[in-house]
Amino acid sequence: MVLWIIGLSDSGKTALGNYIYGKLKPEHNNLLFLDGDILREILGNDLGHTLEDRKQNADRINRLCYYLDSHGINVIFALLSLFHENQKGMRENIDNYFEVYIDANINHLTERDTKGIYKKAVNGEIKNVVGVDIPFIPPLSPDITINNDGSLEDLYKQGDKIIETLRPFLGR
Repeated sequence: MVLWIIGLSDSGKTALGNYIYGKLKPEHNNLLFLDGDILREILGNDLGHTLEDRKQNADRINRLCYYLDSHGINVIFALLSLFHENQKGMRENIDNYFEVYIDANINHLTERDTKGIYKKAVNGEIKNVVGVDIPFIPPLSPDITINNDGSLEDLYKQGDKIIETLRPFLGR
């Protein structure tokens, strides 16, 4: 099983992934939580953030998820996921693939901006920021769409619904 949580930076992907993981891990030893930023670090930060580098990183992530799933490891993955062909590949190659899109208004994201990337991008200090100078096209067919312009409590309520949806697929 792969739970693919998609959204822009600061949309709540990692918070939701950590929440779901924390609730399910005590019951399922074969569950892993991965975050796009952390995976970049694990792999040595050898790619930048250009569209080409992002595509190469997305392909790596897909191969990793296929591998983990083929070995009976359930994965919750929080990532930007720009490329529809990667999302389609996951859906076609993973039997129990669930896609969650966290939709958040760009104004709310720039207010949160916990990493400071939106401010740096707007000020011209950095380039290749999705939502600023790289367009973000939402996923075409997520299983669940969550609007996260609210509180963490609201996000976690959605997480509880996702957990109930996933439970039957975690039994392996």
